[in-house]
Amino acid sequence: MHDFTSYGPAAPEQASPPAITGGLADTLFDTARRDPGLPQIARRTGPGDGAWSTVTAGELRDEVVALAKGLVASGIRPGDRVAVMARTRYEWTVFSCAQWAVGAEVVPVHPASSHEQVEWILKDSGSVAVLVEDEHGAMTVGSACGALPQLRHVWQLDSGALEALVERGRSVPDAAVDSLRRIVPPDSTAVIAYTSGTGGRPRGCLLSHRGLAASCDTLLAGWRHTAAPPGEQPALLVVLPLSHVYGLMVQGLCLRGGLLMGHEPELRADTLATALETFRPTYLHAVPSVFEKLYKTFLRTAQQSGRGAQFERAVRTAQDHALAVEQQRLDMGPGPALDLKLQHSVYDKTVYRKLRAALGGRLCGAVSGGSPLNRELGLFFAGIGIPVHDGYGLTETGGAITAQPVGREKSGTVGRPLPGVDLRVAPDGEILVHGPSVFGGYLNDADGTEAVLRGGWLATGDLGELDPEGYLSLTGRKKDIIVTSGGRSVAPAALEERLRMHPLIHQAVVVGDDRPCVGALVTLDPEFLAHWRGAQAARGDLPGREAREENALRQEIARAVAAVNATVSRSESIRVFRVLSEPFAVSNGLLTPSMKLRRDLIAHRYAAEIDAMYQSARVPGQRGTEDPATWDDSDDVFRRTR
Repeated sequence: MHDFTSYGPAAPEQASPPAITGGLADTLFDTARRDPGLPQIARRTGPGDGAWSTVTAGELRDEVVALAKGLVASGIRPGDRVAVMARTRYEWTVFSCAQWAVGAEVVPVHPASSHEQVEWILKDSGSVAVLVEDEHGAMTVGSACGALPQLRHVWQLDSGALEALVERGRSVPDAAVDSLRRIVPPDSTAVIAYTSGTGGRPRGCLLSHRGLAASCDTLLAGWRHTAAPPGEQPALLVVLPLSHVYGLMVQGLCLRGGLLMGHEPELRADTLATALETFRPTYLHAVPSVFEKLYKTFLRTAQQSGRGAQFERAVRTAQDHALAVEQQRLDMGPGPALDLKLQHSVYDKTVYRKLRAALGGRLCGAVSGGSPLNRELGLFFAGIGIPVHDGYGLTETGGAITAQPVGREKSGTVGRPLPGVDLRVAPDGEILVHGPSVFGGYLNDADGTEAVLRGGWLATGDLGELDPEGYLSLTGRKKDIIVTSGGRSVAPAALEERLRMHPLIHQAVVVGDDRPCVGALVTLDPEFLAHWRGAQAARGDLPGREAREENALRQEIARAVAAVNATVSRSESIRVFRVLSEPFAVSNGLLTPSMKLRRDLIAHRYAAEIDAMYQSARVPGQRGTEDPATWDDSDDVFRRTR
């Protein structure tokens, strides 16, 4: 295999975690037996309430047993598939553990999934029951029931479904659940997790109990001590959808590692801020958009209080200090100079301490996954005392396959392979993975399975590079590469990531296939846009203000595009752009449930706007040319965003 660049684990000296011998539910029962009083989950005491109450391991086990008996009484048997269509909440965790306790297979469904997606997943998986959150979910499932003859139960959370199941199972002995749990083999399917479906219908990944436990146990063995100060129980606020494998992995970390777990289903800036301040996590797992949202909230708050310039200086100092510390850590530099240390110390007392307090005051660090985190953003958080490290994994790997080595973290990469994982980069740049967490194949799709599993190696479809020390950097997805009409290949992810770092830009999708140059569609951050408009209104009189405001907004976005272009070659630069009034969302079908762009659908939905964008930007007299040098850099089709 000499044609491949290959690297082994991030920490080969680390002892291997103990092998799993049963199902995932065993963990909860083992913990409850050893330490029944251990705080396992924190629950809000009421809607919108900032207070939390704890559920011990013993109490959680008892709730799981009671619910599992209800499943048995309802005819759920080992191997049956039961879907869960709800937001990240306490009941999701209890219900999934109850399913595993009786040997059933969990089929996660994002609650914002469309009728077509829900029908496909329930039909393809053969689910015999589904737990929905509310009436909207029940109506979505109900509209598909005609095509689902195997579906026997639709349970609705906010109508007391779990309480009814517990009551129904009272006559079932506890021993029946215990007997079913003990016969669950570790290599049986625990979860059928459906892929995002960015390029077509979602495909069900068969994830075993052993596979899901593997990455969790490896991370706990090598990294648990970094999740809280010495002597403290780590506390993780779960903000990720449990319908996605990343969220399931974080749930697994909490249950298998005895970490305190809190659920936050809403990611609005205000609700997230309240959850962080009241739950006070010691560690956070999230996607880049969450860290981008936190940074923009900090910036907006500073600007509203008249301290925007001070904040921006503090940001630069944090980044410079973190970069110097990183270079020293990697034996590439002497560390921060004395004047930088002094500046950093001053800002730590006046700025950084307040930012940490706004996040609960206890965060030791965080991990970002789902897509690469902007390097400058990672340096900012590290500089204020909260290192955020990129990790990497796929639905097909059941969670993480890389992590940052403790004490040798490198921003801008996703770390090195976990112990037990082998990773290679093929000649065309595709990342190949082999390890204990790699899935068993796609449900009902032998051809698809054969296409990605080659001799035990998973062809991820992701592109990457390995540096001389084995750190992996992601460069994009093979299917997302844009090829302009001039034959230039452009990876859109890095351009989109840099665009999103501008406070006003919420989302960005780069286009340009078979076009003379690269273009971009962007949406604006509504909260920051309102703040920006307020600042603009204070600077001028009413007559002509609207026109000046729109022109200023256009110029601001153009400056953001120019800043991105300064980091790439001319052939990769964004030469045309358009601002859209509607965001890309799961509800309008333009985002997957895991918040990935549905590029083909976006291109189809906005085909007219894309055509107009390119036509309007042509230099007069050059119609029909394919030379990007003849293209105007401005956007002549800026749309109003009020």
